[in-house]
Amino acid sequence: VQLQASGGGSVQSGGSLRLSCTASGFTSDYYAIGWFRQAPGKEREGVSGINMRDGSTYYADSVKGRFTMSRDNAKNTVYLQMNSLKPEDTAVYYCAMGDSGLGPVVFMRVPSAVPYWGKGTQVTVSS
Repeated sequence: VQLQASGGGSVQSGGSLRLSCTASGFTSDYYAIGWFRQAPGKEREGVSGINMRDGSTYYADSVKGRFTMSRDNAKNTVYLQMNSLKPEDTAVYYCAMGDSGLGPVVFMRVPSAVPYWGKGTQVTVSS
């Protein structure tokens, strides 16, 4: 399984960015893709996730109402639209993929349980 993330960059507070993640090298229909982030000196945390089969999404409380995750199954690609960005959103963002049977709680709160990871993309929000 390979995950390719793109779309990071630098914006001012209140700005927007869209991240993309494309998955390849698998055959299962029962999988979820999530976005995680890690700021310097902090643990990696779950930001959002999407069940690729039914499209259900879940978000960390810190990004609800500002971030929206969507999918394009034909392209095995997910998107994270990030609006109203804040300096505290600054981090390296990673996309990761795992069996949707993990469930959203485990998937979001136990990054070590998610088996496949892409390289990170830096998001920097200046005040």
